[in-house]
Amino acid sequence: MGRENSNRTRIIGLRLTTDEYSKIERKWKASTCRKLSDYVRSNLFDKPVVTTYRNRSQDDTLTELTKLRNELNAIGNNFNQAVKRLHTLQQIPEFRNWLVTWEVERKILFNKMDEVKNNVRKILEAWLQ
Repeated sequence: MGRENSNRTRIIGLRLTTDEYSKIERKWKASTCRKLSDYVRSNLFDKPVVTTYRNRSQDDTLTELTKLRNELNAIGNNFNQAVKRLHTLQQIPEFRNWLVTWEVERKILFNKMDEVKNNVRKILEAWLQ
């Protein structure tokens, strides 16, 4: 790509209205071109411009699934830390303190898992409509 751009030494200055620029920018963002200059150059020289079609419901689903994945990762990390702590306990008083702490963590864990289940149910309901 460096060789392709190395011969481009000429600059064309172009003034646009706000509406004209926003129209070009909107079309550029809907395309697969990474740079606005690439998009304008492709249109100027009648090269094909590939546009993308975004399904909003799939975007929303992907966002929710990403949140759910992050939540499940956090739950797994908490569980692994608790188990690691359990393996390091040597004395009974430490174990009793750990049990009290674990009970609080367990309630948080189950609340998070219920939240994940509810979110999955909402996603499935929306997906099936």
